[in-house]
Amino acid sequence: MTTIAHDAPTSRMQNRWLKDAAGGRDRALGLLLLDTLAAIGFAGGIAGAVAAVAGQGALWPWALLMIGMGALRGLFAMLALRMGAVRAGAVKRTQRWRVVAASLHRQAGTPIDSGLLATQAVDAVEALDGYVARFMPARRAAAIAPILVLAATACASWVAAVILAATLFPFVAAMILAGGAAADASRRQFVALHRLSARFADRVRALPVVLAFRAEIRETEAIGTTAEDLAERTMCVLRVAFLSSAALEFFAALSVALVAVYCGFSLLGLLPFAVPETLTLTWAFFALALAPEFYAPMRRLAAAYHDKQCAETAADTFMPLVEHRRTAPVHTAAPLSLRDVTIHYPGSDVPAVSGMSFSVEAGETVALLGPSGSGKTSVLHLLLGLAPLSAGTVEAGGVPLTSLAGQAGWVGQHPLLIAATIRENLLLACPQADELAIRRVVAAAGLGPMLASRPGGLDSPLDTRGSGLSGGERRRLALARALLNPAPFLLLDEPTAHLDAHAETALIATIASAARGRTTLIATHSPALAAIATRVIHLGPAA
Repeated sequence: MTTIAHDAPTSRMQNRWLKDAAGGRDRALGLLLLDTLAAIGFAGGIAGAVAAVAGQGALWPWALLMIGMGALRGLFAMLALRMGAVRAGAVKRTQRWRVVAASLHRQAGTPIDSGLLATQAVDAVEALDGYVARFMPARRAAAIAPILVLAATACASWVAAVILAATLFPFVAAMILAGGAAADASRRQFVALHRLSARFADRVRALPVVLAFRAEIRETEAIGTTAEDLAERTMCVLRVAFLSSAALEFFAALSVALVAVYCGFSLLGLLPFAVPETLTLTWAFFALALAPEFYAPMRRLAAAYHDKQCAETAADTFMPLVEHRRTAPVHTAAPLSLRDVTIHYPGSDVPAVSGMSFSVEAGETVALLGPSGSGKTSVLHLLLGLAPLSAGTVEAGGVPLTSLAGQAGWVGQHPLLIAATIRENLLLACPQADELAIRRVVAAAGLGPMLASRPGGLDSPLDTRGSGLSGGERRRLALARALLNPAPFLLLDEPTAHLDAHAETALIATIASAARGRTTLIATHSPALAAIATRVIHLGPAA
């Protein structure tokens, strides 16, 4: 999202993507067209009422027509907005899920851009709201509704219809010029928003370092400068939007004025030239009442035109997202096979693992031993889809494997905790687990003493730092979470690191019990933990 210039093919791709993303039938369009027909009926009621006041018939039928058509217009407009909002909500939910899925299943080894993720999941998704809810129905209605108004006007006065049509062409030219400027301004604003989001997220994440080096004032000023740049670009977008609105209002007012002058002078017989039609009071007021309605659909479109520019800019961030294809699930403990595997992280000079080959039989427990940097963690990350497979093949049950994510219980070196209760942290692995299953894994992981010391037990709140949990308790919590997941694979990364001898012995017994019946890989430095494995694979020293 660093480029601003967009060529015609890119614009067509954006429009095609937006059209496909919106999908479905646009029921709001039909309501907007019904609103236009009701407007024609309303204009007829006005013309008839004026003629009745002038002594040309009864007033009450025309008054009823005006009231009825006015009420219908309000109803159609309300329903159109409601249907557009419902449709936009469905589109936003779909795209937000797509953004989250793409970020979770991004290319292995690729770091996540937190600023871009925030921009995509929040700002870019919300930018689709106005496009789907307002712009799309308004654009289609603007192509049909003026023709209906023009046809109705021509029935009363074809000269008035010609006047309305003549003012349309310069208006369209002005809108095209303003629209191009608005597109560039909107893209620049979106780039500035992404830059500000990324910088702010990065500085919040690195706040301890910023405070340690007393750089808070400097970083605050830098963020302020970026925010000012965003504000200037936002004002530029608004200036262009006001310019297009001014062009619309000018030509709309001009069309009404010209029709009013023509109808008035025609009724008075003061036209300086002959016209091949004779206007009556009823037809003159009908044409005059319809004149504002000719530009009403385009006024609605112009009000939503900025939504189109925002949506096209947002499409730039959505189009590169690749749909995630899940690996076929393995429902039973299956053998794992790695042949000539190389793991080379982007930006690294040397591979983390090179030419590694080994197999793990179904239900077997294998320990990976080796010094720090030998690739033990990288092998587990490869199986979870978190590390890139640069060369070689990985299979599970004889089927090529992309990732065991969702099919393996996982305990990392630094167990993830969320700001929630202990129960909610456990249920991350299996949201549908019942109370009996939770109590069983809590007992198996040896969490009883810890829960007994907390007043809330399983419902005790935790923060992301563990709220006072020791390193061993955090690992036991992560192990209980892995046990709660009835997956055929179990992957453990240094589960007993930094524990005292007593805690390590107790946790090893729990791991030995948990590994029964599962295909298990354990990365460890501990000979005591490796002793429970059916086989030990020694990895070489770091390259």
